Amino acid sequence: MPYVEWRGARCRVKWWAGEYLPNGAKKYEAKSGFTDEDKAREYGLDREYEVRHGMNVKVADGRALMEDYCWTWHDAQDLRPASMDAYKFMIKRQILPYWGKRTVESVSTLEFEAWRKRLRARASDGELSETYVKSILMLFGMIMDDAVTKYHLRQSSPVVRETGRRGRYKRTRRETKRPHEMAVIYALAKNAYVVWGYTGWVYQWTLPFTGMRPGEIRGLQRQFASPSWPLSDPDRGRREAFAERYADMPALRVQYQHRYVSGAKRLVEPKYESWRNLVLPPFLHHMHTNLLASHRSPWVFPSMTGGPLLGTSFERDYWHPIRDGAPARTGRVDRRREEIPRVPAMEGKRSYLTRHWHKEMLDEDGHAEIAVETRMGHEVAGVRGLYANLTTAMEQAIAEKLQERWERFLRDEKPEWLPPVPSFLPPEEK
Repeated sequence: MPYVEWRGARCRVKWWAGEYLPNGAKKYEAKSGFTDEDKAREYGLDREYEVRHGMNVKVADGRALMEDYCWTWHDAQDLRPASMDAYKFMIKRQILPYWGKRTVESVSTLEFEAWRKRLRARASDGELSETYVKSILMLFGMIMDDAVTKYHLRQSSPVVRETGRRGRYKRTRRETKRPHEMAVIYALAKNAYVVWGYTGWVYQWTLPFTGMRPGEIRGLQRQFASPSWPLSDPDRGRREAFAERYADMPALRVQYQHRYVSGAKRLVEPKYESWRNLVLPPFLHHMHTNLLASHRSPWVFPSMTGGPLLGTSFERDYWHPIRDGAPARTGRVDRRREEIPRVPAMEGKRSYLTRHWHKEMLDEDGHAEIAVETRMGHEVAGVRGLYANLTTAMEQAIAEKLQERWERFLRDEKPEWLPPVPSFLPPEEK
């Protein structure tokens, strides 16, 4: 039974915490500040009920500061480096500035809802993206759920999930897209050639015709490119497994993505561990062959200075001039550049939309779901994915349809300009 004692005008209640001290005596916890003895005793009875049923939260644990708990929670996670870095950034920049000095037990549902409303207002004002706000709220929900179920720092989570349509309806805003047009890809590729030479030309065609993610295309290395893969693969098992399959069907291997991990450049597994092989239409394979013959970089798409693309100001120095155009540059010979026209259909848009275009092309051509989703680096969920299998015929059909698009573009659009093939470097002496 809990014990109530008065101290001046207020009383406190003590109850057994379900543990024993080193000397064998029972360990008690207490709460002060009551003015009504019956309410104090009732509070103590509730705590003892929780102890008996494994629902108790230690007073000392519940008083832990959010800034301490959040970092302890983060260090306990076992996730991909990219996810760990993303969580660290959101905790540091968005969660702790608001909640850091609060105790874990003091965060209330009402306060959480006010904070959520404030974040969404920042998204409406354009200060934060809606996707980023959703990620922040999802992360905070996981942190508080674990405070309840795993670490027993509080009795319930303050995060109330929104189910149904209570409150004012707000339609989900989606990014405005244009249907895929070969003329738009061509215009971007022409501008990329002015910005970045033949590397830019090939890069801009590779994006919509492979659907690779930005980190994957930055991390594409020579040994995994179609001119030499799979025979150049350093893994003997993959060489033997794919040599016959891709003997007459050029393909590249998505083995890595290049990104920062804890502030350092690292080659890590693709997003969702989506290692995959991508067959290329002949025109793109020839472009890759010519490109790799013109440089000796280990990267298929080296930067303007010859190093990796990761670490460059890609949006500012590459994509924005390609997309929005730029005035002519004079001055030093190595910096001169002709005027770059803007591409109205892509003005202000993300380069990632060219990955969306690839999905659009595959869907228009009517390929099997397993072939489309595997190529995009996705899994087909449930029984459909369990029974489906990507066959050689499916891959061959994708390569043929993509090649048909290229040939139809050359025949119908009759582009007025195509870049000269770059000079091949002499083979290195061994």
